[in-house]
Amino acid sequence: MKKRMKKWYMSAMALLVALGSQSCLDDDDNNYYYMSVPNAIVTVKTTENDSFYLQLDDTTTLLPVNLNASPFGKKEVRALTNFEFVDRPSEGYTHAVQVNWIDSILTKQPAPDLGLKNDSVYGTDPVEMVNDWVTIAEDGYLTLRFRTEVGSSGAKHFVNLLLNQNPENPYEVEFRHNAFGNTGGPMADGLVAFNLDSLPDTQGKTVKLKLAWHSYSGEKSTEFDYCTRKSSPVSSAIAAERSTLMME
Repeated sequence: MKKRMKKWYMSAMALLVALGSQSCLDDDDNNYYYMSVPNAIVTVKTTENDSFYLQLDDTTTLLPVNLNASPFGKKEVRALTNFEFVDRPSEGYTHAVQVNWIDSILTKQPAPDLGLKNDSVYGTDPVEMVNDWVTIAEDGYLTLRFRTEVGSSGAKHFVNLLLNQNPENPYEVEFRHNAFGNTGGPMADGLVAFNLDSLPDTQGKTVKLKLAWHSYSGEKSTEFDYCTRKSSPVSSAIAAERSTLMME
């Protein structure tokens, strides 16, 4: 069971299996279970003095008291983590926490609009968006869990977000997926986060952010509540890190 939980930690796909197995764990395994699964998705941010903190949502910040430096250097990334609140000074942040583990997900800027070349470069391969707690617009990011065919060639899947696809709505974005022919086979999940800083400033208001994508049953869309994030003393570097699928 512990090996299975550890394997899930490296693959978000097994989350549902893990949740379904919760009832048959004993006390020791329960502790391992709760330490193995993520209990938050955060933005890892560095400060001017090279310390770092975790942004839990639009307003809540966490100070990791057991880590002296970000495991991702000065890169700002979205990450899955398992943490616990601790009774320690939070030094101006909302809470002090102990980070049990943290693992970055693919974090990208939106792709440049190539006009007529969008289809050939960014692809039109279908995906299904997974409606769960990690699919969210917060802290200036659109984080998505999606599902698609893995294929058998081992080629990386190319995923991107296109802005300004609707001249009448600047808050409409489009998810693109290029499997490079690596289709068929079993389904697998991927996690990706897109930085939305280049969208028009909402001036503190909450607006509807519309996401469109090509699914296995045709064109689909959904809406998120979105507000431009407040400025914070963080590095502007964006990194492409690990994800469930082989992606870039």
